[in-house]
Amino acid sequence: MVEAAGIDLLNLLLILTVAWVFGLLAERAGYPALMGEILAGIVFGPALLGLLEPSGTIEILAELGVFLLMLYVGMEVDINDLFALGPQSLMIALGGFLVPFGLGYGVGVVAGMNVEQSLFVGIAMAATSLATKSRILVDLDILDTRIAGVLLGGALLSDVGVMVVFTGIMGFVETGEVTLVGLALVAGRALLFFVVALAFGDRVLPYLWEYLEDWMGRHEFVDKTSAFTVALVVALAFAYFAALVDLHSIIGGFVAGLFLRQAQLEPDIYQHMYDVIYDLSMGFFAPIFFVSVAFELTLGVFTENLPLLALIVTAAFAGKIVGSWLFALPTKLSSREGLVIGLGMNGRGTVEIIIVLIALQAGIIGENLFSILVFTAIFTTVLVPPTVKWGVEWLREHDDLVIMDDVDVVPE
Repeated sequence: MVEAAGIDLLNLLLILTVAWVFGLLAERAGYPALMGEILAGIVFGPALLGLLEPSGTIEILAELGVFLLMLYVGMEVDINDLFALGPQSLMIALGGFLVPFGLGYGVGVVAGMNVEQSLFVGIAMAATSLATKSRILVDLDILDTRIAGVLLGGALLSDVGVMVVFTGIMGFVETGEVTLVGLALVAGRALLFFVVALAFGDRVLPYLWEYLEDWMGRHEFVDKTSAFTVALVVALAFAYFAALVDLHSIIGGFVAGLFLRQAQLEPDIYQHMYDVIYDLSMGFFAPIFFVSVAFELTLGVFTENLPLLALIVTAAFAGKIVGSWLFALPTKLSSREGLVIGLGMNGRGTVEIIIVLIALQAGIIGENLFSILVFTAIFTTVLVPPTVKWGVEWLREHDDLVIMDDVDVVPE
């Protein structure tokens, strides 16, 4: 047991070291740190050198990393801006889902896959990664822009839609049919989560904070550490409720962060809470997640079925960008903003990996297709930072990067 613990600690030490070094090099080269962290996972992980390896401990820390990252990003986003950008986010979510899903299913049919496998290729292409986009927006320091608000809202809605459709596909695989009642129940549970979260976060949480501050103050318990603990309890409660209705726990973390920002805490207490969550996520847990994402990649996909790999990657890349851009055109977003948002929506990351892992475990897809879809998730995720960075600079050059504080955004 002691030896196993020592191996886990050494593995963790190596992961954090290479994440820090490669993240720093990426930033020095002008790119977000997560690019270096993913590259470190590929170079030092099972795909190449094999010095780093997955373990139960690393998986748990990685899950905490993506959860805390989403909690922090939620605290950075003004919920009023998300509501104001709701119509644009909804259109982006629809375009970013329908077009790549249709392309993915078509690729599966052309490649001779059965219906179930084709559906999973489609849902894998339609998936997006709220966590990856959030980290990129943090690294680029553009969370206060309109494209960031639409991108986060679109990714959030897309993740919910993917979970609903994924549950429907699993029902089809298990029973051979998809019922409207089954899909309605899944969608109803998701809607219930957001209704309850909104009611609790907007109506209950501010009074709860006020009561706790008053009670802890009278009993001399109030301090920054206890307030931080309560914040984590609230965030975990949101995450648990999200998981209870078959949504990913990171959605609960993100929503909790939105309402923690609105809780009207004393400035010094809130700032301490914000700083600690930022340091924990960006300085420790999130790098573990982004390094470990690359552990799922096997380079054998380049030799076993390269044409199918190229076809799926191309369809995934084009489908997400074109779909998001086309559906952004009828909104108040400019054509340039729609294209840059499409570039941001392109990364799949953890959501696709989770989906295809379940498909592999259920025996729906084989290891070869699993590796292809995992590589697609990583490849599209790696492409997001440089393409979005270029897109943001492009918008700035054309004076098209809208800052939320400078514009009165009104729902259409």
